[in-house]
Amino acid sequence: MKAITERDIRSSFINCSKTTAKKLPVPGDLDAQPWDDLDFLGWSDPSLPGRGYLVVPQDDRIVGVALRYETGGSGRTQMCAICLTSHTGRGVSLMTAHKAGESGRRGNSIGTYMCTDLACSLYARGKRTPALGNRYRENLITDEKIERVRDNMNAFLTRLFT
Repeated sequence: MKAITERDIRSSFINCSKTTAKKLPVPGDLDAQPWDDLDFLGWSDPSLPGRGYLVVPQDDRIVGVALRYETGGSGRTQMCAICLTSHTGRGVSLMTAHKAGESGRRGNSIGTYMCTDLACSLYARGKRTPALGNRYRENLITDEKIERVRDNMNAFLTRLFT
């Protein structure tokens, strides 16, 4: 992923108002992000537990998505649907997002299970390991795992527009 600015981030959101996008917290360490290892930028809202955000490159633009999730967690081992990393406890959450456009304004939303820390790109590359969960052994090379993360994230985004 190419480095992006706070302005890029704020103007990218598709499922919240411009006013909300102006107020949401943006990571303060954008210069320190491992951009070469990211397929998308994801972060949690430090002031509002259960809120998270994604910014994903799509063709010639970036798409921002506001997410919500339960903070309690199930306590069971679960697998992220994006990077296929399993985590125990609160490591995977059902992330929900209002759909884009009129459908979202009517209250329609979609959801998928994702790593609560939104670090799927780093798990797929072996740069981060889950605290108590694990990555299943598979015969895919790292580039194939990266491609799977991108495909799964793009599938999630496609569902936001339909």
